[in-house]
Order: sequence, then structure tokens, then C-alpha cells
Amino acid sequence: MITVTEKTVATLPVLELIEVDLKTSKVPLVFFYHGWTGCKEKVLTQGYELAKQGFRVVLPDAYYHGSRASEPASKHQLEFWHIIQHSVTEFPKLVAAYNQVGYDKLGVSGLSMGGITTCALLATYPEIDAAVCLEGCPHPLAFAKQLVAAIPGANQLPAELLAQEYQQIASYDLALQPEKLAGRPLHFWHGTADEMVPYQLTADFHQAVSKKATEKVTMTTSQGVGHKVSYDTTLEMAAKFAQYFKK
Repeated sequence: MITVTEKTVATLPVLELIEVDLKTSKVPLVFFYHGWTGCKEKVLTQGYELAKQGFRVVLPDAYYHGSRASEPASKHQLEFWHIIQHSVTEFPKLVAAYNQVGYDKLGVSGLSMGGITTCALLATYPEIDAAVCLEGCPHPLAFAKQLVAAIPGANQLPAELLAQEYQQIASYDLALQPEKLAGRPLHFWHGTADEMVPYQLTADFHQAVSKKATEKVTMTTSQGVGHKVSYDTTLEMAAKFAQYFKK
């Protein structure tokens, strides 16, 4: 039986899922991040499938989302990249909180904004062993510039402010520093008709890094599929971690 526990870890609200017989065991620790305007409860299906593989699964609420929201997250649209940065900064605190019970592998995954967060974490923390990115983006700087270009009157935005924002985003951009992969397994899923997060940025990154024999980067492409993670894709994500962490 899998238990779902709502708790506060390092002052942050999370859901933790694990097989009841493994509660005090040293097993792989996997974090799964929800998408924009979502919450930890919305990714329980992903958490459940990961827990079925024998992992301890942690589903955090992102900044301004879920239990951390005082108003609709959509009101914080201009702070989108700061929300991702918060998740990147908070990650070590969450991991450290599980040092006592222990873990033998560390994985991260997420969908949409959570997928972008996943790649940002992989670019920042070498202690992560493997990752799966669902409809996210490994090249957030290029994505951010596309979003800005689509804003009416974008050419009137303060250049200095944009430069500062882009510099911050570049610091966790995996496509700009692919050497940070360092041979760690990374799997992508993306639909070609995604209207929210551009498919092509992910496909281009995969094509570039998969040419290197040292990199274990794979990708599943769903033709004509939009911005929605199916149950089959969730099963594939969980199976990837089972493959990565098998003993």
C-alpha cells in the first residue's frame, strides 16, 4: 500500500508518497514538480506511479502555487522565471531534510514549468543522478526571449532590466552548458503540437547532445500532441527511473 502524507519539509509544503513497508528504508528519492498554475495535488498520478517503483517521492508546491498561494498564481505571470529560480534555490534544503532517513539515488522530474525546473536543477546540482523532463525546456533563455518578443511593445521594455533577467536565466540554462550533464541519464517527452512550451527547442537540444557517445539523453516525440501529459507518458516516465535506478 502506498501512503500519501501532507507535510512540511524545510518549511516547504510537500506531499510524500512511499510504499508503507519502505517508509524507514533507504530507497531512491525522486522529486516531481508541477506546472504553471498547478499544485502538488495535481501531480499525484505521477507521484503514485513513481512510488509503485519503490521510490520515496516528494511533490513540492512551487512559489505562489498551491499551499503557498495567497491569490491565483496567474497574477504572478511576470514572475514566472523567479518562481523557477525559487525551486532551484530551495532544492538543497529539501534534499538535506531526507539525509536522516537516507536515499541511495536522487532523481528529479516535472511537467511544463516543472519540466523547465527539472532541467534547471540538472544544470545546477551535480548530485542529481537522473532526470525526466515532460513538455519542459532545456533552453530557458531562448524560450524567455521568445516570450518577450511576443509581448506588444516589447521593444520599449528596459534593456538593462531584461539583460539582468536573461543573465539569471542563463545561469541555469542546460543548453548553454551541456557539459553539466556529465553523462547522467536524461529523458525528454514532448508533443510536436505543444502550444505552450516550444517542442523545437527540446528537439534541437536532444539532437545536439545525443551525438556525443558519453551522453545518455533520450527523447520520445508524440506527433500532433499538444500540451498535455498522458497516462502512458506518465508510465514511461516512471519506467525510465526504474531503468536508471535498478540494482
